[in-house]
Amino acid sequence: MIVAGFGFRGAATVATCEAALAQAERGQPRVTALAAPEDKAPLLAAIAAARGLPLIALAPDVLTSVATSTQSAASLAARGTGSVAEAAALAAAGTGARLIVRRCISPDRMATCAIAEGPST
Repeated sequence: MIVAGFGFRGAATVATCEAALAQAERGQPRVTALAAPEDKAPLLAAIAAARGLPLIALAPDVLTSVATSTQSAASLAARGTGSVAEAAALAAAGTGARLIVRRCISPDRMATCAIAEGPST
């Protein structure tokens, strides 16, 4: 499983998230699922539907239990994790997942996307 995880601000748009995903996907295997915190997942529904991918909504406690490669002060303060995108990707990809793309930031700095590979791929 190859999962693109997202973190984004309240003012982010679908286009912002698509831009972050496009950056993260460059030269990577095809993403097979999208993931985000459960309160943010609805914004990604259009992207998931357009790509025919499952959308995994994650509870806050799941995200805070995942160690991330990068550390954002804003993410730590808001969500209790260094990178919401990395935590979402790793948690959704399953036990033993590894990060293959660290968080990429959208050009407008409103969204991040990271990609993790689960052990079952």
